[in-house]
Amino acid sequence: METFSAIFRSIFSSAFLLFFFFCTVIMPLMLGIRNWYFTFRYPKMTEEERNSHKYHKVSVRKNDLAIVILGTVCSLIWIAMCPVSLEFSPDHDYYEPCYVGQYHLYLHSEYDVTVWITLLLGFIGLIIIAASNAEKVPPIPQALSFAFALLGETVFLFLLIQLAKNCSIFIIPPMYYLINVVFVTARNTKRYITEHLRYKQEHDTQYIHDSAQHVEKALSSVASLTELHFLMLLPAAVILIALYILLGQGPDGIIKAFTMTADWTFSTQIPPPPIDYEGHYLCTVAAGGHKKVVKPVRYGKRRGDTIVVNRQLLASNAFEDIIMERTPKFHKAIRGFYDKHGYPISRHITTQTRADIVYIIMKPLERLFILFLYTFDSHPENRIAVQYSDYPKK
Repeated sequence: METFSAIFRSIFSSAFLLFFFFCTVIMPLMLGIRNWYFTFRYPKMTEEERNSHKYHKVSVRKNDLAIVILGTVCSLIWIAMCPVSLEFSPDHDYYEPCYVGQYHLYLHSEYDVTVWITLLLGFIGLIIIAASNAEKVPPIPQALSFAFALLGETVFLFLLIQLAKNCSIFIIPPMYYLINVVFVTARNTKRYITEHLRYKQEHDTQYIHDSAQHVEKALSSVASLTELHFLMLLPAAVILIALYILLGQGPDGIIKAFTMTADWTFSTQIPPPPIDYEGHYLCTVAAGGHKKVVKPVRYGKRRGDTIVVNRQLLASNAFEDIIMERTPKFHKAIRGFYDKHGYPISRHITTQTRADIVYIIMKPLERLFILFLYTFDSHPENRIAVQYSDYPKK
């Protein structure tokens, strides 16, 4: 039964990995090839060639929507995988010390909302552009959609450049998505203009005032419509800045999100020295686990280095301290066993989840240490409190 269960889990895991690979790699690659075809080859074909080809007209819009929606999801997955692969701190800004081998946040936690709002509005603009008919969308909302899409694409480019310093491999798929989105935006700009001009030719509108006719004639030209799209960049930027101010971010919040960081491309801040926790596997647990699980209490000193300590680490070190004080020979044997097996274990505690597991496994032993201290030490809490500190133990 256990063998069957193991085989089932293995098959399920392999199937999930294949599905994940198909959704995040194969499918975006296929959509990108179709996008290239619709951008460069499709416009040169005659009507007969288009109707006879397997990529018919309806597929153009479906392909654009699939690129925007699936590409956004896949890009978020790949960007989320970047910190997991590097194991950099998920909640440390530039002014907080990180552990050796880790990086600080790539966007400042106070101002990152400006980046995500811009990207969200850009995503909405792209959806409107890809899903709508030109004659059904009024000129100003249409131009605003293009403006937000362009601003979103620009900010997304800066985000990828920000990540490029330490996540060079992981930004390749999102960069591929960005290139495809630029193609979608450019092609739909041309589609909107073409459909707009055709609609005006088919519908001979009569105007009461001559001035309205002159305005309509000016907007009916390809150049004017393109200029309108770019002119709306300024109002769209003003709308975004107003949102930033209302949210308490300030007009330069998006700049601060990128620059008030450490370790990344646009970073301008110098972080504090890193914290070293290698060599003691309970030190690794205290520093490397999730805060809600391992419950770090303060910083401490170990061999001149700054480390993170929790109650479990303090209690175990206090237990070792009293053993060394009362029975030095027995302590030497315990220390030798710990050095032999503890250090190799610490090298396998490379994720927060593993640190959490070790912490939970050690919890009964921690309580035994505390029970021993309360049985044989007159002031157990004092002994626990002074561990890994500059305060004299005696």
